[in-house]
Amino acid sequence: MILLISQLLIDIPRANSAEEIKIIYNIFSRTIKVNSLKKFVEEGKSSKKLKRILKATGSSNQEIRSVLNKDFQIPITIASKLVYSEIGNVFLTRLSSIIHPNRAQDEITGMLALRSSVVQGIYKGKGKINLIKFFEGYPTKTVILDVNALSKVMNKVESITELLDFFTNSPLEKIKN
Repeated sequence: MILLISQLLIDIPRANSAEEIKIIYNIFSRTIKVNSLKKFVEEGKSSKKLKRILKATGSSNQEIRSVLNKDFQIPITIASKLVYSEIGNVFLTRLSSIIHPNRAQDEITGMLALRSSVVQGIYKGKGKINLIKFFEGYPTKTVILDVNALSKVMNKVESITELLDFFTNSPLEKIKN
């Protein structure tokens, strides 16, 4: 009996963290490894593929590194409440059109993956999260980043930093109060 239960537990498929990010822009796509981004953030070294993608952004490498590595401190209990709140659902619905699992058929799948990624990222970051930890917490091997959907949102804000600040600080203040 114990052998059967242990065998069942061993055979349970585990959700791994994202290994690659597939960046889609119109009909073009590029795939980049999360480890390559992590190495770029930590050491400043980038692969040829990453260099081409970074060059296309028109931003300096230092600016991109700081955005990728910017930590947001948030208690996991507050984050959990936030991602299941009404405002969290609105935010995740919008974000799931930008970042979603490969082959996601509906926005609910994307929302579930985003919730998992936030909670796992904060757990891995010991109360802090940044974009690298977010991707490391993403429960599928490949994450789709839709640049067209992102650019629609970016037209409403001036910078990625402003976007991150808006989405992390504004809802948090409402929940804390």
